[in-house]
Amino acid sequence: MIYNPVFGNHDTGMHPENKKRLDCFGDLPVTKLQYDENPLKLVHSPEYIRQVRELSIQGRSLSAETLASEGSFEAAVYAVNATILAGESGDFALVRPPGHHAYSGRANGFCIFNNIAIATRHFLQQGKRVLIFDFDGHLGDGTNDIFYETDEVLYWSIHQLPAFPGHGSANETGVGKGRGYTFNMPLPPHAGDDIFMDAFKTLLPLAKQFAPDIVAVSAGFDAHQYDLLLDLRVTADTFYEIGVALNSNFPNVFATLEGGYNIEELPRLLDNFVNGINGKAKAYSEPRTESDLKVWNQYEMDLNILLSQLKPFWQI
Repeated sequence: MIYNPVFGNHDTGMHPENKKRLDCFGDLPVTKLQYDENPLKLVHSPEYIRQVRELSIQGRSLSAETLASEGSFEAAVYAVNATILAGESGDFALVRPPGHHAYSGRANGFCIFNNIAIATRHFLQQGKRVLIFDFDGHLGDGTNDIFYETDEVLYWSIHQLPAFPGHGSANETGVGKGRGYTFNMPLPPHAGDDIFMDAFKTLLPLAKQFAPDIVAVSAGFDAHQYDLLLDLRVTADTFYEIGVALNSNFPNVFATLEGGYNIEELPRLLDNFVNGINGKAKAYSEPRTESDLKVWNQYEMDLNILLSQLKPFWQI
């Protein structure tokens, strides 16, 4: 775990994305972090960086749902640096604010700077091929947008649809050079472990064909059955299985925290995921959830659309 209490300086009050999301982990070892604003420029415009700094000082909102306080700019910069450090060390950046909804020029969906996209650009500069795997229950629309037109990065998301941000359908697979390099796998509301793992296992062989040097994980836990913001029914066991599979299929994996808003469940879910990657025993278990026929029918229709879109680019 890469953690620092500075992330609590992003004070959002009673907002769903608040400091209790990290406080719920109790006392954690503190990582000394570098403060460096330069990586922000890998993704974000100077005008947007300046805007975030000014609005944070004023304690004003950055978007309709993205709040800021006097300490938000500093916390967001440290979150970026922590995510880059996680990539270099193969660790988990336990940060806030999250990042995957942030666009190059605007805040969105509780996110200020796009931590995973900045870290990805950092590794692209080193000549590495990067797979971004986003299992947050919401589409990481900022990350999706940033890499939508490039074949240098493979972006793979499994998310609920309909849900915020309102897109991420199976036929959204990139444009121009990026055609076929975005895997958007939408899941219907009430999809359970069976569908989530089917989506993961079906698309994993295609992601492996990309032959990434490093896998950057946007680790959101709001697909869990007791999360407050979505209607998926994933259990702690699935997060463990995902960790096991990533560890066994890719040599270099790191992650940064995105969503997950049930603070009683979040530490258990993250522990399961990390234990899976580290080859340790499952920390927590729940009875597996199964999806009804109507949900399966919708999922299979979307999966077939996605596979038909990807067939010209990958061996299916």
